[in-house]
Amino acid sequence: MKQNLSTITRDEDQPYEKFLRLGPESLSETELLAIILRTGTRNCPALQLAGKVLSLSNSREKGLNALHHISLPELMEIPGIGEVKAVKIKCIAELSKRMAKERAENALKFDTPETVADYFMEELRHEEKEKILLLSLDNKLHLIEKYVLSIGTVNASLLSPREVFVRAFKCQASNVMLLHNHPSGDAMPSRQDILITSKIKEAGELVEIPVIDHIIIGNGCYTSLSEKGLL
Repeated sequence: MKQNLSTITRDEDQPYEKFLRLGPESLSETELLAIILRTGTRNCPALQLAGKVLSLSNSREKGLNALHHISLPELMEIPGIGEVKAVKIKCIAELSKRMAKERAENALKFDTPETVADYFMEELRHEEKEKILLLSLDNKLHLIEKYVLSIGTVNASLLSPREVFVRAFKCQASNVMLLHNHPSGDAMPSRQDILITSKIKEAGELVEIPVIDHIIIGNGCYTSLSEKGLL
């Protein structure tokens, strides 16, 4: 019994050895991050340091997801986290975003709002300001171009129907789709979202470039105006 307890204590104190014996799935988020950090300080070992990093939060997220929003200077305020460790932590957040996007890419179909929302979720859900994307599509709904139409304030974005179709004509698009995020995390469309989408749809009918959807991305959720019958 003493030997078993000793083994458990050893594994908890040394995540690297635990990884080798039991695999990555056996490690907690704190242990995984401790392996990345490698070292702590004299008074704060790597495991404890990792716990301090994961205890950081902002108004939107906590834990691992908060790492997308915490800046290098904020990370470096933790004793034991210098520039190198802070950069490593931010790289982990960026890799997680790209891995999620790559997984979603295989299922991406522009006639299926769910797959479009999944694909753009990690790109948009962590944005601090509203970001509006124009997706120009060909007649088979293949992507020609992704274009950033606007990066607004936290509460509003400016969007011109003229700008939408000038860009669509430049790409020789047959269809267009709009996406934007709500930094609040709530994906429900505002009155302004519905009105501007209606104006763009009307303009698209005049120039024979249909607006097939406007998808609003929240925090792990989305709303398709087409699915809701609002387009």
